[in-house]
Amino acid sequence: MSKYPITAIIPAYNEAHNIVEVLKSVDFCDEVILVDSNSTDNTVALAQPYFNKLLTREYIHSASQKNWAIPQATNEWILLVDADERVTPALKEEIIKLIPSLDTNGHVGYWMGRRNFFMGKQVRYSGWKNDKVIRLFLKSKCKYVDKHVHSEIEADGSVGWLENKLLHYKYVNMDHHVKKLQRYASLQARDFDKKVGKITLFHVVVKPFWGFFKHYIIQLGFLDGFVGFTIAYLRSYGIFMRYVKLWLLRRDID
Repeated sequence: MSKYPITAIIPAYNEAHNIVEVLKSVDFCDEVILVDSNSTDNTVALAQPYFNKLLTREYIHSASQKNWAIPQATNEWILLVDADERVTPALKEEIIKLIPSLDTNGHVGYWMGRRNFFMGKQVRYSGWKNDKVIRLFLKSKCKYVDKHVHSEIEADGSVGWLENKLLHYKYVNMDHHVKKLQRYASLQARDFDKKVGKITLFHVVVKPFWGFFKHYIIQLGFLDGFVGFTIAYLRSYGIFMRYVKLWLLRRDID
């Protein structure tokens, strides 16, 4: 198939279960970079037929990894896709049609929505209804904010919108997801250390309860059924663990 002057960047660590499908979904890009954080499974071997360049670096946090990789792209326009995401055929066609005007329409990046799947079900509510990310952007005008978790692109210029959405498969299994929440809690603790004072019952009781209530009631998680309840509960757990990890961090306890 025809290749187009966009560099796809795929960060990965132990993504053998995802890597082939995500790389296939960006096969229209003329440069595909796999950024591997020293995977211990066969991620790189499976990916070998589908990328042009392999970058290897010890993982610090997501924003650091991506900001390190972006300047190493050959093309000016970057399509950054996480391993658990997929570019749909419709989104691919929309990007291809946009390419002739990328350098003249004044935008330095593009928002795109995400259709999220969890526990085998598409999640339509639960706070994920309007999920969006900037994933197509100009490398000289955009970078990720330097924070450990949930960093987003900081764009020096106008950001447009794409009509079609990424697919986002957030769930592998429950053990994997809980471990991911715990890892995120450890990373978030570092981000929160400078902006949170003394940890009180407000942080470990009220905020987790509010997190559950917000996702399940206000953001209509109950309409997602048992999956919505699970998401709200895990959100509450993640908030609780964030402050537990912060408490431990301040006492230098693992």
